[in-house]
Amino acid sequence: MDVQPEPLRIATRGSPLARWQSDHVATLLRRSISDLSVEVVVIETEGDLDRTRPIAELAGRGVFAKEVQAAVLDGRADVAVHSAKDLMSTPTDGLVIASVLERGSATDALVGQNLNQLAEGAVIATGSVRRQAQLATLRPDLRFVGLRGNIDTRLARIGTDSGLGDGSLVAAVVSATAALERLGIADRIAQSLAPEQMLPQVAQGAVAVECRADDNDTIAALASINDLATARCVAAERAYLAELGGGCDLPVGGYAVLIDPACPEGDLLMTALLSSRDGVSSLRANGAGRIPSALGRGLALELLDAGGRELLDLDQGPDQPSS
Repeated sequence: MDVQPEPLRIATRGSPLARWQSDHVATLLRRSISDLSVEVVVIETEGDLDRTRPIAELAGRGVFAKEVQAAVLDGRADVAVHSAKDLMSTPTDGLVIASVLERGSATDALVGQNLNQLAEGAVIATGSVRRQAQLATLRPDLRFVGLRGNIDTRLARIGTDSGLGDGSLVAAVVSATAALERLGIADRIAQSLAPEQMLPQVAQGAVAVECRADDNDTIAALASINDLATARCVAAERAYLAELGGGCDLPVGGYAVLIDPACPEGDLLMTALLSSRDGVSSLRANGAGRIPSALGRGLALELLDAGGRELLDLDQGPDQPSS
């Protein structure tokens, strides 16, 4: 009697978007490896359980990833699927990013109204200091309120009371374009913001798959669905963020693309952003190179030397969190 192999257990958050991502990974693996059995393990994370604190207080600390990673480390699952932007910029001990899927759209989108439709002093809901700072640069008149919850909850804020005490309503919310596309609601988009208008978050639009660093069989399986071009772009962006330091809570953006899309091992072109929270002081740098880590680190050092260290020092005042 043949013994059936154990299923590959995929750990994921339980949100609709996270389930789309884990299901997509499962589909790609089944296409790549015949007779593969897959089982999804849903994990609740700190970010899912704590919906009271502003997201800016949680950003960069892996709050949407830590518990999913723990399930792999303690053997409850074999792989962890993440929105790559939710991962810490430095590797987690015992784990390796074994696969990065082909990137979806990296842009941000306005839902509700586009920039030209927004009235003077309109209220925008976003939980991201990066989005707020860049929108404030484009439209200094705009006002902002926080935003938490899944996509449906966020979109439901449009047209509701802003909470600013003046009777104003939320005119628009900001979301990742890829999230809206993957959930089949891209028709809600009023405007996709080009990277020249709003530089994306590091690794935005990409899905990363982790496994245990000593699990050679799973590493080999995940390699079969790795998209080299996306993996290299994401590596450059993550290197940029890592060089800035884990305590950086300022608005940060990074976006790398292949100079020649037909050559996945070729040179990359990357743009990096470091800004003050109000968007008044905004630093950008562009660079090209073939080695992703060197490109990302080089841009970080360039921005730090161009005034970024002063921005970081100002942000680490006595009333600011250190990480």
